[in-house]
Amino acid sequence: MSDGQGLAPQAAPTGPTAVQSLEQALRREQKKVALVQEVSRALSETGDLDQLLVLIMAKVCELMEADRSTLYLVSEDGRELWSKVSQGGERVEIRLEVGEGIAGWVGQTREIVNIPDAYADQRFQPAVDLKSGYRTRSILSVPMLGALGGLVGVLQVLNKQDGPFLRADEELLLALAAQAAIAIENARLYHSLVSQNQELQRARRDLERRSRELNALYEVEKELSAALDLDDLLSRILAQAITVLGGGAGSIALVDPDGALRFRTVQGPAAPKLIERTLPHGTGLLGWSIAHRTPIIVDDPAHDPRHAIEVAQEAGVRPQHLIVAPLVEGEDVIGGIEIIDQRRAARDGDGPWGEEDLKLLVLIAAQTAGAIGMARRRSEASNRDRLASIGRMLAGLLHDLKTPMTIISGYAQLMAAADEAETREKYVEQIQRQFDLMAGMTREVLAFARGDTDLVVRKVYLNKFAEDLTTQLGTAIAGRGIELTVDAQYDGIAFFDEQKLIRVFHNLTSNAVEAMPEGGTLRVVIGRDGEHLVFSVKDTGPGIPAKVHARLFELFATGRKGGTGLGLAIVKRIVSDHHGTVSCDTGPTGTTFVIRLPLQRGAEAEAV
Repeated sequence: MSDGQGLAPQAAPTGPTAVQSLEQALRREQKKVALVQEVSRALSETGDLDQLLVLIMAKVCELMEADRSTLYLVSEDGRELWSKVSQGGERVEIRLEVGEGIAGWVGQTREIVNIPDAYADQRFQPAVDLKSGYRTRSILSVPMLGALGGLVGVLQVLNKQDGPFLRADEELLLALAAQAAIAIENARLYHSLVSQNQELQRARRDLERRSRELNALYEVEKELSAALDLDDLLSRILAQAITVLGGGAGSIALVDPDGALRFRTVQGPAAPKLIERTLPHGTGLLGWSIAHRTPIIVDDPAHDPRHAIEVAQEAGVRPQHLIVAPLVEGEDVIGGIEIIDQRRAARDGDGPWGEEDLKLLVLIAAQTAGAIGMARRRSEASNRDRLASIGRMLAGLLHDLKTPMTIISGYAQLMAAADEAETREKYVEQIQRQFDLMAGMTREVLAFARGDTDLVVRKVYLNKFAEDLTTQLGTAIAGRGIELTVDAQYDGIAFFDEQKLIRVFHNLTSNAVEAMPEGGTLRVVIGRDGEHLVFSVKDTGPGIPAKVHARLFELFATGRKGGTGLGLAIVKRIVSDHHGTVSCDTGPTGTTFVIRLPLQRGAEAEAV
């Protein structure tokens, strides 16, 4: 290492010249002290790394009275040095491997290099001089060590203005390098913390966005579950979308079979004028979004040529912001959802709707489209099932009408052969009762299909009811080889719908007849158990199959070929309408149905 100390000491000047020299030296030292203080203060206050390096280079040149200064920073992998700031005209970036050139040697050995004549040192690389035309004479280069002794970089100055660099210059540059190294480490740490904080902020925003999306989809899913029909479903979804996106109003339009757009639900001031209104395909921003299968955000729609301004004026709305997404199910676009008049920012800040809001609306639109498709398929399936049910009910009704028709035919023949008017009158009465029963059957099937209840509860004398039941059922089983017994063990009064109970016993008798094709016994018992009227109907058939018994009273449950599965379902409905119960006990020796009805029915009894 050479530092210029080999020069012979000179005698101190005397006289006025000596005083002037001392004054000049003092001023230089005072200036250096002031500059060092300024550098220290600036290093402690400046956080931006680029500004910090520019400041270091400017002050180093001034303090060291050098032409140029260069600061090399160590790369992250520790294998290279590269110049961040260079002064003296143009900015030149220099990259050196550690150990290459003067600066590379300092970085490798962490020793000070002070060279009076650069071209006399083999480590010097003159390529930069040759390229720039600059002539390097003297070089002073020192390592920059951090607080923990790690290498931060190399600080280098060139060409001292009044001769070679001295030991005092080495000490000063080394002190500046130490300060600069610590300041650079602090700046890097600061920027690292800032970068990490920015990453955390981005992660927090992403998490909030995802949480917001999930909450929105969860709320929409809850509304889907609570919806009663398609219009209710669309209304609930639209309300949630407006709330989540901070809109003031909105609409959902579906594509009709002819391609026109129909507003199925609208919320906001324009609802009365837009609901169920149709627009030609592609009309307005909503129609454009549906036709192009593209979600859009439009600020100031009045200046967008796609905006249906006439429709908006008719509806009395002038939207300032608008966000639209098509409803896409599979390959088909079935409609679109539109939110207008942003009232509050959905995200942080007060800006208009952005891409994140559009993504959220697209998610809601996809969920909506799936729900609409499912609702439509469910409705189609329900309609098919309803048509099938109507067909089965009509088949059951025609089947059950055979019994009263047979009875009417029998009484008509008896009436034709009767000579006495009184006898014919009795037959006419029985025929009329069968017509009433047929009308009741028709009403009962229609009421069952609609889920209606239309009981006509009256006071019934059970001895008279037992006689009518014997006549009705006896005629129904005539010629079937079945012995009928009606045992009225309780012959008081009760309150029920007589016609509907006759219908119950006809259905139970019809099942019993089908179960005993070779004949048998059918016994009906009318009794009382406390405050309940108890009917039991027992046959001697082979019993009900186990696979049918488990769902005996369900609609269309039948165990025989040609059965409609309506009879016992209607029995169950009539008994339930009377606030009663029906049960079945079956086995290989026969089947018994037990019906329990309340004897008194409070308000119904009082009304009679």
